[in-house]
Amino acid sequence: MAQATTIDGKQVATELREQIAERVNRLQAKDVRPGLAVVLVGEDPGSQVYVRMKGKACEKMGIREKTFTLPTETSQQELLDLVQRLNQDDTYHGILVQMPLPAQIDPNAIIMAVDPDKDVDGLHPVNIGRLVLGQEGFVPCTPFGILKLLEYYDIDTEGMNAVVVGRSNLVGKPITNLLYQKTKGGNATVTICHTRTKDLAHHTRRADLLIAAAGSPQVIKSDMIKPHAVVIDVGTNRVDDPSVERGYRLVGDVDFDNARKVADYISPVPGGVGPMTITMLLHNTVWSAERTAKN
Repeated sequence: MAQATTIDGKQVATELREQIAERVNRLQAKDVRPGLAVVLVGEDPGSQVYVRMKGKACEKMGIREKTFTLPTETSQQELLDLVQRLNQDDTYHGILVQMPLPAQIDPNAIIMAVDPDKDVDGLHPVNIGRLVLGQEGFVPCTPFGILKLLEYYDIDTEGMNAVVVGRSNLVGKPITNLLYQKTKGGNATVTICHTRTKDLAHHTRRADLLIAAAGSPQVIKSDMIKPHAVVIDVGTNRVDDPSVERGYRLVGDVDFDNARKVADYISPVPGGVGPMTITMLLHNTVWSAERTAKN
């Protein structure tokens, strides 16, 4: 039995980053250097790793990046004050406040405080509103990366039955809105499923395009997938594995080994959607600088 084509997020990200580097060079020729401010509050290990990865990626692209590290006990007002200073600092074309935040800080208040025109995470209600209305604005990085993967593999979503499993503000809601837009990469008929959906498999088996963003390890089994479907796995879950030195391995929301026997295209975990998220953050930062250069 033929196996699905594996969607190689690393390869796509590498090619996109080459294009982004060229755009950075063109901006620097105009004496404009894209700048990204990253704010990290506390000592969450996952956040620390992710922020370091962002910094290294910016450095390779020629993007000016500065990480503002604040202690866990930072108050909400102190963080708001920093965000306001960064909003007014022309050195930075993008601002990213790393989530999660400590319990004493309301993440929605911080998201609202970021200038929508520097909101490279695409989480401000203004940018979400622009996305829903099909207007120009920052697109959240992971959903944006999914569209780029589909585009790279010439997967035409027009007329597809698309099913999104998960309704988070980071992935589920924005990718749903992107897929039904009247644009290239859209024009799909979209169903969004979640923890209260009855008979999840009934919906997933109808999907020409299945996007799993539930945050639940291998919840999507092969018998829940329509033959010849396109499967995009957004999940990144740690499962115990004593056979490896670190004691765990990463798996997606899809049972990859069995699902690849049913689908035509499938993204792996790791190496699928993950590399695209930081790449699209780089894109958004450079795009913000390009808009500034035109003004």
